[in-house]
Amino acid sequence: MAKDLFHESVKIALQKDGWQITHDPFYLEALGTDIQIDLGAEKLIGAQRGKEYIAVEVKSFIGPSLVYDFHLALGQYMNYARGLRKADPDRVLFLAVPEGAYVSFFAKADVKESVEEFRLNLLVYNDLQQVVVNWLKV
Repeated sequence: MAKDLFHESVKIALQKDGWQITHDPFYLEALGTDIQIDLGAEKLIGAQRGKEYIAVEVKSFIGPSLVYDFHLALGQYMNYARGLRKADPDRVLFLAVPEGAYVSFFAKADVKESVEEFRLNLLVYNDLQQVVVNWLKV
């Protein structure tokens, strides 16, 4: 499967943010087949608390329609989230979106409502600086 345009930028951004990349890609069985979430990572959150585990699906949102890109990403995210709940329930799924798309699209009231209603965790990244800008977990 082809990697998203900003795959490496998000991978570097996660590493800068203290995450260890453990899977590239993260393989999962769902919908009766093998699927690939772009990245799996872990981070030590304190000696007493152990590790935090995430899976990240990277999206570029550079198509001619942000709404269409969102529909595709939403469907993918929902299926991946379902698969993770069964196979790896301790791992939290995030949809990685570029800062530009977040500002121009995801900040709109209707889109925010959709993000909350469908329980999308967002990782906002800057692809040029290769940094995580924000974590938005519902």
